[in-house]
Amino acid sequence: MTVTHRPSRSEAIARAEARGQRIAAVLPYHYPRALLRAHGFHPVEVWGPPGVPRDEGGRHFQAYTCDIVVRATSFLLRGGLERAGVLLVPHTCDALQGMGSVAGDFLQPSQHVLTLYLPRAGRPTDREYLVAELRRLSDRLAGIAGGRPTDAGWADALAAEEAADETLAALYRDREALAVGDREFYEVVRSREYLAAEEFVEAAAAVPRGTAPSGIGLLLSGIVPEPMSLFDHLAEAGARVVADDLAAGARRLYPPSDAADPIERLADRLLGSPPDPTRGTPIAARAAALAGRMAAAGAKGMLIYDVAFCEPELFDVPLLRRHLGDAGYPVAHVEVELGGELGHRVITRIEAFVETLA
Repeated sequence: MTVTHRPSRSEAIARAEARGQRIAAVLPYHYPRALLRAHGFHPVEVWGPPGVPRDEGGRHFQAYTCDIVVRATSFLLRGGLERAGVLLVPHTCDALQGMGSVAGDFLQPSQHVLTLYLPRAGRPTDREYLVAELRRLSDRLAGIAGGRPTDAGWADALAAEEAADETLAALYRDREALAVGDREFYEVVRSREYLAAEEFVEAAAAVPRGTAPSGIGLLLSGIVPEPMSLFDHLAEAGARVVADDLAAGARRLYPPSDAADPIERLADRLLGSPPDPTRGTPIAARAAALAGRMAAAGAKGMLIYDVAFCEPELFDVPLLRRHLGDAGYPVAHVEVELGGELGHRVITRIEAFVETLA
């Protein structure tokens, strides 16, 4: 069973433009959606994209630079982001910080290149820093848009985006009562990357209820599940994803905030995101959170599915193996490039790992 039709990326962009919004191309992965909306921008996320050749982007970075950064730069240079008026590059990692510098200082595309530097802890000073960063970003957007959001504009943006975030959280909570396979489920989850908040809520509501397919439970970790045929191969191997720790998924389940100031409200929510290697979460705390999530979901093991050369992810792998292994959860790690299909070597390793969990 599949879900009903959802707008494609191009359709979502066309609808946003028809509403009078400008398009903001956004690199992964923590950023203030409501801030962009309040300033009249519709965010469309750029996760590579997969299949774009590395050649043009590769001229500007070392050979070992993250695939997302290199392919996104190629996509930019090939004109793939021509409908965007703004390119927002969060400092998720050193590679993305480098992309922000290369794009802004050397490539100088037609888009306004904006950055957002995220703190690596949750201390009061980190909150103060993030609030200042968000105000700086707001000032830049106001200069581009020619005005600042009204109180009503802020209220609309916060209400819409928080409703969509709660809808995403509900999808995860209700996973066992959704009659779709993993691929269909994550196609809906990932539509949050480009749909307007209201369109995402509609797409989530259209997911059919029933019983989730059976299979050996896995927790899927990593940055982005590309190509999406990964889920087909997992199903063929007899596995299913019962929980995730994906940058393109559950790492963006933000908690509510009751702060009256919109910027402070956004800062609280971003800082409250789940444990995350790109946010500097201590490994013991991250491992404990993952073990708790696996126990609650009935996962038998964890598959770390990494984009090649993703340093924040790679740093944690050895210690995650040890901590989770001590807790009784086997861990497998594979690295992939963002090409068109999974290679046979990766498929074989995944199948072998699933067999050990049976």
